[in-house]
Amino acid sequence: MRSIRPPFAARRGRSARRRTSPVLAAVGLTAALALTATACNSGDDKASGEPTASATQSGDDKIKIPDDIKNKLKQHGIDVDKWKNGAWKNWNKDDWLREADDFINPIIKGLWDPDRMRGADDPDKNKGVDDNDLSGDQGVTDPEPAPVTAQAVKTAYHANVPEAGKVFFDSPEGTMVCSATVVEDPAHPGKSNLVWTAGHCVHAGKKGGWYRNIAFVPSYNDSGKTAAQLEKATRQEVAPYGVWWSDWAQTSDQWIEQGGSTGGQGAPYDFAVLHVTPEKGSGGKSLEETVGSALPVNFNAPAVPKVSSITATGYPAAAPFDGQKLYQCTDKPGRLSVAQSDPTMYRIGCTMTGGSSGGGWVATGSDGKPALVSNTSIGPVKFGWLAGPRLGDVAKGVYASVSKKFAGQ
Repeated sequence: MRSIRPPFAARRGRSARRRTSPVLAAVGLTAALALTATACNSGDDKASGEPTASATQSGDDKIKIPDDIKNKLKQHGIDVDKWKNGAWKNWNKDDWLREADDFINPIIKGLWDPDRMRGADDPDKNKGVDDNDLSGDQGVTDPEPAPVTAQAVKTAYHANVPEAGKVFFDSPEGTMVCSATVVEDPAHPGKSNLVWTAGHCVHAGKKGGWYRNIAFVPSYNDSGKTAAQLEKATRQEVAPYGVWWSDWAQTSDQWIEQGGSTGGQGAPYDFAVLHVTPEKGSGGKSLEETVGSALPVNFNAPAVPKVSSITATGYPAAAPFDGQKLYQCTDKPGRLSVAQSDPTMYRIGCTMTGGSSGGGWVATGSDGKPALVSNTSIGPVKFGWLAGPRLGDVAKGVYASVSKKFAGQ
C-alpha cells in the first residue's frame, strides 16, 4: 500500500507513487498517501550458490532460457551471465526498462535466501512526507472509516489462507516486499500459475520502470515464527511451498503513465498480474496445484452500498509490525474518489501498514463463494484505513492478456 513515506518503498507493495496528487479526494482528509510496499536495503545483494537465469523450468531442476527471452535480453544489450552476477544492480535511468513489453526477469537461483527475504522491510522510516496529497473533494468520497485493528491469521497460514503470500523484488532503493494472492487462470483450470498484486509492486510508474528479481513466496513463514526465530530458519521453513519467479508481469497502462510514489496518482489502476515459474523443480505441478487453491477474480463487483464486507489480507512490515506474520482486516467498504475522471475506489478501516500492499481483498459473491475484488493500494500517512481499486474492464484486460500469453503452454 502506498502509504506513509514518499516512495514508500514502503508503500505496501513498493514502488511508491512519486508525485503528490493535488486532486486526491477525500472529505476531511489531509494526510498524504503513499504506496504500501515496504522495502529495505539489504546490504549484501549477492546470491548464494550458483545463480542461474530462466523463464521456464523442467521437472529435473534444469533451468532453461527460452529463445524469446534470450533474444529480448540481447535486444536490450543484457548479458545473462553478467546480469545474474550483479549487473542487475545498475539502475541507470537510461537502462531502466519501463515500457509494458519490456519486462525481463531472469531467475537468479538462490538469490532470495531466508536472510534476504527477512530483511525486506521498510527503509523509509525517516523520510519526510508531503501532507498535501489529500486535498479537495473530487467525486464521491464517504466519511473516513473508523480504524479496524488488524487480526493475526492463525497458523498454519496455508490452512487458513492458502492463496496468500509475499512478493519480493529489488528497486533502486533496495530490497522490497509486497503481499499477493494466487488467482485462477481461465486458460488452465485447476493449474494456475497466476498471482495478483499491486502495480506499484512490480513497476515504479511514471518516473521509473520494471522492478527486478520479482519472486512470489506462497505462505511465507507458514508456521508464524517470530523475527528472532526466523534468524535461524531454513529456506524450507521460510518458503515451504518454494520460491516462484515471475517470468511475465503486466500492469495497467494507466499505472505506468501516471503512478507515483506518494499521493493517489494512478491508484484506481494500481493492480498487476504475474505469471510465475518455480525456481526449483515442482514435480511438474502448477502453483495452484502446489498450494492447493486459487481464488476467482470478480471484475463485476457490486457497488459499495451492496457490499456487506471485504476482508483484506497482507504481511504489514512498517511499525508496529515487522513483516514476518500474516494479518487480516474485515470491514464494510466505503468509497474514495481520487479524481472525478477515475473510478471510485473501495476503502476500509484497517491498521495494516506498509508491506501489505498488493494483498488481496476478498468478498463473497452472489453465489456465496469468495472472490478477489481488489488489492491494497494506498493508505494515509498515519495508518487507519486502506484503499484498493475496483476491478473493472481495465483490470480484466490485464488479467486476460497474461492468461492468453501462456494459454498454449
